[in-house]
Amino acid sequence: MIQPTTQAAMADAHRSARDRMLETIVAETRQCAFLTGRRQLSPAVLAAIGNIPRHLFVPSEEQEWAYENIPLPIGAGQTISQPFIVALMSDLLQPQADHTVLEIGTGSGYQAAILSLLARQVYSVERIPILAEQARRRLQALHIQNVAIRIADGHQGWPEHAPFDAILVTAAAARLPPALLQQLKPGGRLVIPVGWPGQTQDLQVVEKDARGRIQAHSLLPVAFVPLIESPSFPHSESSPELRGDH
Repeated sequence: MIQPTTQAAMADAHRSARDRMLETIVAETRQCAFLTGRRQLSPAVLAAIGNIPRHLFVPSEEQEWAYENIPLPIGAGQTISQPFIVALMSDLLQPQADHTVLEIGTGSGYQAAILSLLARQVYSVERIPILAEQARRRLQALHIQNVAIRIADGHQGWPEHAPFDAILVTAAAARLPPALLQQLKPGGRLVIPVGWPGQTQDLQVVEKDARGRIQAHSLLPVAFVPLIESPSFPHSESSPELRGDH
């Protein structure tokens, strides 16, 4: 059993590491302002990043690097995104406390955990069952109750809970998925990397106006795993829903 003093020391070490990570995110935000138009991120986003323990969302062999500003492998050929990108995408989404948000690509569950502190409800879709279950367990351990996870093809979105105030996609689509555009509320925002696997992709902010017209803005080059479309994948209506806490 770990002694209380050791537990406190470990907590302090992670707190210090998260603080250093936040300083790096703030510095990179300023450096990329000429691309993103943002010299600073919202205090709410930075607070959420600071309050979620990233080391709990990576495999044990990767925890040494959990608070470095780099992506890390999480298994099944997937990655947890670079902290700066997680913070930037969360900020670009402009989530509000009363929003319902759709996330495509649960992965480790880290981005969903960040969004859980920024929105009323998060619905997250993951196509790889083992990642979905691992994410559910992590969220449950942190007592996060406003995230629901579904195992399904992300291109389909989650129509039963549409329309969404905001949609965030954590894998690169070759084109804007029509179902996601349809499930976005008028006045809503979609943040998504667009491009082909193995090539530089564009991080885009897509806005739908009150009349349903779509306008997309490219911000900066990024590199994400591909958003894979699976025609034979079960439709979301028949796919299991996993809650972070029961």
